[in-house]
Amino acid sequence: MTEACRIDVWLWRARFVKTRGLAADLVERGAVRLTHQGREARLDKPSRSVHPGDALTFVIHGRATSVRVEALGERRGPPEEARALYSEITS
Repeated sequence: MTEACRIDVWLWRARFVKTRGLAADLVERGAVRLTHQGREARLDKPSRSVHPGDALTFVIHGRATSVRVEALGERRGPPEEARALYSEITS
């Protein structure tokens, strides 16, 4: 079985949002796009899974962010630990 994590949990652990509830709202609004194995999809449910290697694009506070999931994390740790969960994708 491959490693996976709920998108709302991952966004919270990576410190893009302050609470899981805010992460769930972001996903439910259709503001998160996931590219998994070359297929892009707009996520609609917070229970959708992300895997290491997936790419995410979302808008928070009017700023578009594109990141690659590097790790899933075990907890919502300090900022240094959160930054290790992703790498930014530059165009």
